Amino acid sequence: MRTSAELRREGGARPLRGADWPRRVGPSHLQQVRGADWCAGAGHAPGGTAPPAVGARPPPRTDGLAPRSAAAMADSAAQSSLISSTSSSTSVTSSSASSTRAAGGGCVGGSSMSCAVQELLFWRDVKKSAVAFGASLVLLLSLATLSAVTVVAHVALALLSVTISLRVYKAVVQALQKSEEGHPFKAYLDLDVTLSPETFQAHAAVVAQHLNRGLQLLIHLFLVEDLVDSLELALTMWLMTYVGAVFNGITLLILADILAFTLPPLYKKYEVQINHYMGLIRHQTKDLMAKIQAKLPGLAKKKPE
Repeated sequence: MRTSAELRREGGARPLRGADWPRRVGPSHLQQVRGADWCAGAGHAPGGTAPPAVGARPPPRTDGLAPRSAAAMADSAAQSSLISSTSSSTSVTSSSASSTRAAGGGCVGGSSMSCAVQELLFWRDVKKSAVAFGASLVLLLSLATLSAVTVVAHVALALLSVTISLRVYKAVVQALQKSEEGHPFKAYLDLDVTLSPETFQAHAAVVAQHLNRGLQLLIHLFLVEDLVDSLELALTMWLMTYVGAVFNGITLLILADILAFTLPPLYKKYEVQINHYMGLIRHQTKDLMAKIQAKLPGLAKKKPE
């Protein structure tokens, strides 16, 4: 049998394609020798050369690699396409999940405290949100009818009555059963509630940053750095005088507590409609302020240099 190099040196040779084998070899030969193996091994077949006999192996490849069958090549291609489709579907699923969390009011890129507050206000855990809402509402209603000293004293007495009763009950049970279960609140007594200097300094830095911003805002408003902003503050305070004539501080806190636990779920449910109308209101307000600033001299805001 001639080698592939001798076959290439002969003139008039053309590549032997897999489609030619059903006509030149027949189905019986295809069961033993596949066209893909013969083409990969020999490369070319000269004109007039008879195909290999039944059971004959294809010539060895000159590149040192073992010939691959058409079925193996098809399996490899199918596996690679399956891996690529799986990876793409995984990436799409992860991105859609992150966007769904962000759209649904999920906490993304916030601190642990802000995330906990969002979990309560959006009622993701119904039991925790119900307990927080009920406790805050009862506390504010108590402050509305009683003095702050009375409310604090009653809350402390209620808490002490529960803890002392449980402590005495556990002590009696241990004395009767002669068991050594220990203190009922031992797990809470062993908790480390100390505040480290690093944590205190971090919180102090955050509080100082907010205080500095608040002082700068007060100076900006009350010293009339911008006339429009100062007039807006004056209008707001004038409207608050009417609100204060109807509601006191505790009543406003009760209303704020109720709105804080009811508006976020409603906004999540009707987010598209609310955003649409809020955008219209902001646009109308912006146009109105622009017209006022254009008609009245000295109200236009200075452009930063």
